[in-house]
Amino acid sequence: MRRWLPSWRQVLASLLLCTGAVAAAVGYAYATITIPDPNPSTLLQNNVYYWSDGTVLATDGSVNRQNVSLAQVPQGVQGDFIAAENASFYSDPGIDPQGIARALVHMGEGGSVQSGSTITQQFVKNTYLDQSQTLTRKFKEVLISAKIGASMSKQRILQGYLNTCFFGRRANGIEAAARVYYDLPVEKLNVSQGAFLAAAVNEPSLFQYADSDPTARAQAQARWSWVLDRMVQTGKLTQEQRARYASAGFPVPKKWTPGSGLTGQAGYLVQLARSYVQQHDPGVTDSSLSRGGYQIHTTFDRKKTAELAQAVAKVRAGRLDPAHRAADRNVQAGAASVDPATGRILAVYGGPGYEQAHYSDNADTSGVPVGSTFKPVVLASALQYGAVLKPGTSPASITPASKFNGDDGIQIKDQQGTYVTDDKDPTGLLHQHNDTTHRWGNISLRTAMEQSVNTPYVQLGEDVGYADVARTAKALGLRPQSLAAPSAGFYIGTSTPSAIRMAGAYATFAASGMQITPYSVTRVTHDGAVLPGFRAPAPVRALPAAVADNVTDVLRGVVTRGTGTKAQALGRTAAGKTGTTDDYRSAWFIGYTRQLATSVVLFKEDPAHPQLQSLAGVGGLQKVFGGDIPTEIWTRYMSDALSGLPDLPFPAPASLGRGTDEPGVPSASPTPRPAKRAGGHGRHTTTTGTPRPSLPTARPKCRPHKCH
Repeated sequence: MRRWLPSWRQVLASLLLCTGAVAAAVGYAYATITIPDPNPSTLLQNNVYYWSDGTVLATDGSVNRQNVSLAQVPQGVQGDFIAAENASFYSDPGIDPQGIARALVHMGEGGSVQSGSTITQQFVKNTYLDQSQTLTRKFKEVLISAKIGASMSKQRILQGYLNTCFFGRRANGIEAAARVYYDLPVEKLNVSQGAFLAAAVNEPSLFQYADSDPTARAQAQARWSWVLDRMVQTGKLTQEQRARYASAGFPVPKKWTPGSGLTGQAGYLVQLARSYVQQHDPGVTDSSLSRGGYQIHTTFDRKKTAELAQAVAKVRAGRLDPAHRAADRNVQAGAASVDPATGRILAVYGGPGYEQAHYSDNADTSGVPVGSTFKPVVLASALQYGAVLKPGTSPASITPASKFNGDDGIQIKDQQGTYVTDDKDPTGLLHQHNDTTHRWGNISLRTAMEQSVNTPYVQLGEDVGYADVARTAKALGLRPQSLAAPSAGFYIGTSTPSAIRMAGAYATFAASGMQITPYSVTRVTHDGAVLPGFRAPAPVRALPAAVADNVTDVLRGVVTRGTGTKAQALGRTAAGKTGTTDDYRSAWFIGYTRQLATSVVLFKEDPAHPQLQSLAGVGGLQKVFGGDIPTEIWTRYMSDALSGLPDLPFPAPASLGRGTDEPGVPSASPTPRPAKRAGGHGRHTTTTGTPRPSLPTARPKCRPHKCH
């Protein structure tokens, strides 16, 4: 038998030969293997949209990941992961020979293939390879880890690892994990919370339920405690610090409610923010957004958005009955709320939600005429630029006290003194109509605004001129493409600005003429880098303060004694204007206080036939005016939104001097001079004008393109 048994020299030579062969093979493999491109899935991120308070509004994308830089991760949280996963991370070559030996022994005993234990190996597995448990994949992992450990900085490896770990709750990467477990950005995590996340990497499928499942919480708490102990052992925490975290208790994660998509108002808010970002940064395209990685911080106020939606829902529930009244079907509402001081869009109501297959944002849509809510624009233009009251003369000064003919059916003249034509009128000339045949006589522009009398404002608009009125509208922030073409109807609201833009225009009145374009995004980052170009719009002077404040003073009268008296239920100093259009195809109320400007529009549109329908019969009303349902929505919302804020007065309007009346208005005749009183040195006189007629008790139908 001895002659058949190898000698010790032969055994040693064979072992050396095998070892050399293995070493040569490994060396060759190491020399020839290349670091592959990252898996496409690891490059995918989602986009995250934040409320103004920093909480998550919504996400879009197939993967819940937002990459961050290592500098954004607190040092203590980095220490949590290093202590838990790889204490020698900063000194090892990227692989752990002892860990590899343990894995081989485990496999030799019939166990499954174990993954690498170093952070580098886990980074390689997550980023460059797949999750299969095979010897081939394990071998490639070791070789690539060694190569990356020699060529890539430890900081870059740790950053990549933290961005690719899976934490449960559909969270990929530490930023997503910080949000879903603690509703915090990663920068605000403390060591205790970081210890829980480091523990969650070990068993994400179990620890994700630590908020509610006692077994999961017990195991998570034990692992969390172990991570903190390891922090002490590795010198990352002192015993005193460890004791403080222990006394503070286990950082229970927030309740997990898996996202249900862009429901409610979220879809409209996200679309507004996306559009704003793309308009202000041409580098952000649909393609780049589809790849994700954007964090978009918005102006939207979480509480006010909910309050606006609730106001619409309550009024709809109380006033509409689509199940039993056909007229109430397909009625839609849109609303927007803007901060006059900053231009921030605080809330919108775009419709019932994407989940109801309603994808058009009613707050940002164009196509719904604004009716008499445009009259304040005409008044502001007249106060600023004056009006040509006689052909060939310079513009005359106009004030809210200026008087114009308010009778129904009057003919309108242009600045050249020519009657305006109308091919729909049998005479070929325009006979402008009001919403009532009541004979108002010569009334002030203030009264005409309060009672929404059309004829004075159509004539005033012609006297001011289309160019100047359009210039004022643009200065107030209305988009040029939303303005109607020159016509008599232009001055009483045939234009179709969105609810957002109309709220912004009225916010300019509230801010004494300082205009700020309504905006929805305050900050955008991509892969942790802040994108330029998202500073808040600067305020500009759109109207002289005296003009804006006088318009506000007139619009206060609409609320106190005009068509908007339902808004008095707010119980605050407020100004606003109602608007209703031809055949009741839309109804508006736009109102404001010093702190908040809000527009509400009601219209009706059959999804199968996308054109405006009459609101007649809606809510059981024969006629639907802006002073009714829209004003009720506005009042409910504003009451909630302004709760706790002081009732601020508007600035006292400065005198605009003596205004000029329309030609033909009789001059005021003075009363007899009173006798001089004893000891008096002055004279007291009064003047009388055309008596103000009694107000109508009902508001008859608006004639074609004669909005009110």
